[in-house]
This record gives sequence, C-alpha cells and structure tokens, in this order.
Amino acid sequence: MHAEHHTEVWPLLCFYGNTPTPPPFPYALRAQLLRTLSFASLLRGNDPHALCETHSSVALSGGYSRRRDKETGGKNMALIPSQVLRVAILLSYFSILCNYKAIDMPAHQTYGGSWKFLTFIDLVIQAVFFGMCVLTDLSSLLTKGSESQEQERQLRKLIGLRDWMMAVLAFPVGVFVVTMFWALYLYDRDLVYPRLLDNFIPQWLNHGMHTTVLPFIIIEMRTTHHQYPSRPCGLIAVFSFAVGYVLWMCWVHHVTGVWVYPLLEQISPLAKVAFFSCLTVLINIYYVLGEILNSYIWDCSKCVLDTGKAKAD
Repeated sequence: MHAEHHTEVWPLLCFYGNTPTPPPFPYALRAQLLRTLSFASLLRGNDPHALCETHSSVALSGGYSRRRDKETGGKNMALIPSQVLRVAILLSYFSILCNYKAIDMPAHQTYGGSWKFLTFIDLVIQAVFFGMCVLTDLSSLLTKGSESQEQERQLRKLIGLRDWMMAVLAFPVGVFVVTMFWALYLYDRDLVYPRLLDNFIPQWLNHGMHTTVLPFIIIEMRTTHHQYPSRPCGLIAVFSFAVGYVLWMCWVHHVTGVWVYPLLEQISPLAKVAFFSCLTVLINIYYVLGEILNSYIWDCSKCVLDTGKAKAD
C-alpha cells in the first residue's frame, strides 16, 4: 500500500480512536473497520434522516465514505441513542395521558371536558410531536439505502412537518405551560391549581403534566437539529394558536358561565383583555427564544465539527 493512501485514511480513523500514529496493518482491514464504524455510528444515536439534508459525506480513499452528522456536532458517542430517548418519552406521554383521562374529576364531565385546559392540549401536542419523531426515525431506517426519489421526497415532507411542530407548537406551548403554571402556583396555587385537585391528581402526575415537559423538549432540541420556518410565518402561526385558545376559553365561559381557571374569576373584564394580550405576547417571545436557542446549539455544534475536521486534516 502506498504511503499517501495511508496518510489520507488515518486522520479519519483517529477521529474515532484518538490513536496518535498510524499502525502498519493492511488496507483491507482498515476498510472493513471503516464499514463497521459507519454502521456503529447509526446505533450510537445519529439521526437517520441524514438521507435528506443534515449530513455531509466525507470521501475516504478506496471509495468508502463516512457520514458526519451535523446533528451530533461531531460527537459520535452517546450514552443513549436519540431514537431510544424519543420512544421512551413518547411512552411516558401515553402513560400520563392514560392516567389523567382515568381520573374521575367533575371538570372532565362539564362542557369541553379535558380539552378546555391548556395543560391537556399541551400533553396531546407533545405526544403527537414525539410520535412524529418516532415515525420519522422508523421511516428513515426503512428507506435507508433506497434510491427512490419519491420515498426521499415523502421523508423530507415528514421531517419538515416534524420541524414545524417543534418550532410552532411543541416548544413555545410546552415552555409556556411549565413557566406559567409554576409561576402562578408559587404566587398563589389556588389561582391555577386549587388544593382540591390534590385529592384527584397524584404529585407524580402533576409533575408529569407541568414539569417534565420542559426537559423533554430541551433534550429533543439538543439531540436533533430542527429547521425553523421564517420568523414572520412562525409568529403568525403561534399568534393564531394563542388567539384560538383565548376564544375557546371565552366560548366555554359563554356556554357554562364559568371560567376555565379560577384566576379569571377574580379580575375585571379590562384586566382580562390585558392579561390575554400579555400571555399572547409571551408565547410569541417563547417562539423567538426557541429559534435563538436552536440556532445557538447547532451553530456551536457546527464549530465543534469544523474544529474536529481541521484537526483531522
């Protein structure tokens, strides 16, 4: 084997093994090792939807190639694969929803049922979103190696819908529910979560609905790169959701004569308008925050990847 071939291949092997000098073993063995490592990178949690647009291929001598995943920022080792995390999170949401619906509370029997509570709507959003993440992972694995342009086009659409849900619904609504609930709870819990509910909802379920949503969505943002829509389109979508929920609450009050949350019973109509306006602005701020956080995470990851590539060269 020629020395220049050895020089080309070894920096990429060092990317995995951190071995300071190239050992004198045959080219065929190195090629087999590269194929094994490429397969292992999938098992360690690299997002399979690299078939679309989030991976760049780095050519190796001898015709082999390894995909560097932009979504992992060049870090190929993971304690738990991201696909497994998504499945676990999805199952946890199914468990929370089933336990919540099994509770026999008077509020569930009134007009609107559970759907008049933003917490329940958020749980459904998170469950649908993570279900879409799992579906994307499965579709990516099933179409891996396929040369069908139609399958690739459908996969791109599915990824685009997943990213849109993350940007417009899962992140801003999830963060809004967690922050608003605990802010009001710490100020005066009876305004949002009366003590009477402790007789129906156990503490673990309360935290499942109002606490774990935030770390779950942060984990998803950190492990997978999501393409945000343009800011005007995203803000319009979030604004529409917020206004729609406010109108839904007003309609429930019109039909039943009771506000969904005790807080709204204690403030004047003018204060309600100001309160709803502030909440609408806040959820839009959370959308922008999610966009900034997503860009920050993956810009930093790109810098790490570029640094690792420069060192390898």
